[in-house]
Amino acid sequence: MSFAVKTSVFEGPLDLLLSLIEKRTLLINDISLAAVADDYLAYLKNLSEFPSKDVAHFLLVASTLVLIKSRSLLPEFALTSDEEADVRDLEMRLTLYKEAQRLSKHLQKALTGNALHAPLKSPVEREIVFAPHKTITTNALLESVRGIIAALPKPETLKRAVVETVMSLEEMMGRLSERITNALKMRFSDFAKSHHEGKHTPQEKKVNTIVSFLAMLELVKQGILSVRQHERFSDIEMETDQVSVPKYS
Repeated sequence: MSFAVKTSVFEGPLDLLLSLIEKRTLLINDISLAAVADDYLAYLKNLSEFPSKDVAHFLLVASTLVLIKSRSLLPEFALTSDEEADVRDLEMRLTLYKEAQRLSKHLQKALTGNALHAPLKSPVEREIVFAPHKTITTNALLESVRGIIAALPKPETLKRAVVETVMSLEEMMGRLSERITNALKMRFSDFAKSHHEGKHTPQEKKVNTIVSFLAMLELVKQGILSVRQHERFSDIEMETDQVSVPKYS
């Protein structure tokens, strides 16, 4: 038993209803889709087994009818981009379904005939399109693979770089406090140069100068030092009247 639509204006298969509506032979607004859905649910309750294939077919046809009716009732309704994408996706699925239905008729004819089951009249002659040369042996292939591996670049061991520990900001503040306690007044350049004695790279000298400058700023912030610069880019003079050397744990 298959499902048939029964309304006041139409009675017959669901596919026929969709075909008549698409051909504009029947108006979609004359059909109550809610009533059709209720009749189909009642039809399913009377079946002993759930027809998954038929339900999928019904949903596809019903979704087409809903889409047609929505457009007829709301021709000027503006859809969002996501809603338009959903509509295009549904139209694509319905088009593929119709194409599958059309091709299934040809497949049914082919399966019911004898074309697929007819015996071959003559054995098929196979033409050999590739055959390795007699010189290509297992040993030759092995030697080729070894040559490829030998030609690969060898891994290089990177040189290890030894990084010396840079003096910490606390240590530099302690040295600056000690120096300014003894001298009461000194230039920043003299203090920075005192850490460049010995063999130091330009990078190490730059780091020591930066740490010295940060130490000076921290002591100024704590009220231990006062600094003065007479003009832009000139040397900085540091002085103090009373120095209390901070202790660091």
